[in-house]
Amino acid sequence: MIKAILIFNNHGKPRLSKFYEHYNEDTEQQIIRETFHLVSKRDENVCNFLEGGLLIGGLDYKLIYRHYATLYFVFCVDSSESELGILDLIQVFVETLDKCFENVCELDLIFHVDKVHHILAEMVMGGMVLETNMNEIITQVDAQNKMEKSEAGIAGAPARAVSAVKNMNLPEMPKNINIGDISIKVPNLPSFK
Repeated sequence: MIKAILIFNNHGKPRLSKFYEHYNEDTEQQIIRETFHLVSKRDENVCNFLEGGLLIGGLDYKLIYRHYATLYFVFCVDSSESELGILDLIQVFVETLDKCFENVCELDLIFHVDKVHHILAEMVMGGMVLETNMNEIITQVDAQNKMEKSEAGIAGAPARAVSAVKNMNLPEMPKNINIGDISIKVPNLPSFK
């Protein structure tokens, strides 16, 4: 089971942290610092697995990571997870981010954190891997983007309606509005202009 997913830059600044076990905020910050310290001091030519730090489970947990350019992608897992499977999952995550953001960089993670969390939620939920097919993940992210764009149109409708009423050239305010058999008396309203 995945216990935490951390992304931080070469200076240890966290760019994403997702914990699948509850820790208080101070402990989470200590875990991020300890994990950065463990991972960043390793040479590039050593394997990408190491035992978890003292705060995140010690010998029962493993840190599996990849270092891409200026970012470390670290998954903290228990002994039931395959190291190579998690390395592949990290690769799928990075490639998916790369396709969604067209050459992903650290700034994409900062300014589009909601989209990054959505992509991650398509892959991992509750510490369990849900999806590893990059095309399926991208399909779901695209569907979410389309839905958000259509909802933005709906959300903007009241403002557009008010604007349209304000721009109407009515010689005077109507006193009654008749719609079929229904007659509505309009109260005295201040001018729209």
